[in-house]
Amino acid sequence: MSGISGASIESAAPRYLALGDSYTIGEGVPTEGTWPFQLAAALRADGIALANPEVIATTGWTTDELAAAIDTAAPQGPYALVSLLIGVNNQYRGRPLAEYRQQFEQLLQRAIALADENPARVLVLSTPDWGFTPYAQHNGRDAAQVAREIDDFNAAAHACCGDYGVAFVDITPASRDGGAEPAMLADDGLHPSARMYRRWMEQALPVASALLKAPPAA
Repeated sequence: MSGISGASIESAAPRYLALGDSYTIGEGVPTEGTWPFQLAAALRADGIALANPEVIATTGWTTDELAAAIDTAAPQGPYALVSLLIGVNNQYRGRPLAEYRQQFEQLLQRAIALADENPARVLVLSTPDWGFTPYAQHNGRDAAQVAREIDDFNAAAHACCGDYGVAFVDITPASRDGGAEPAMLADDGLHPSARMYRRWMEQALPVASALLKAPPAA
């Protein structure tokens, strides 16, 4: 299991924790090209002080594996911002939707706790669709089935975020829009390129900016 990675720009800068899997660690992409690092840089460019993200994420992790990694890393809050993007490997492995819903809620609760018990400082991104990628096609995966299952997992995550008052950014349509183009993919034909991550970051940026500009919770 991986611990926390990622260095702060300044030790005094507000801290950001990014939780997830390959889509957060950025499989096949330089660190600065991942969407959490692009997001932190864009926020700083907009005048919002924020350290580069501390990352707890590894390619292949499911919800329960991320939870175990958080146990091992034992991150110490409070964080000014916590992001969460998890679920594709639950879907890929054929894990039950009900299990995902329960474990996602537990992860969301932990993310809120790490954000000083403030759900308004937590940001969730939807799971992208990988079913139309060259990797999926070469492995005989049914793109329509993958899309349906991804939509079901995202609906569960979105509903859970609504219950807790957590911001949910739906990047799945962006992942489907030209997402099989070579420029949008890493060399493995499965994971996104820095250019695709930039699309996601641009959707997350106004939401994260509003969260960080909001007055602290009473």
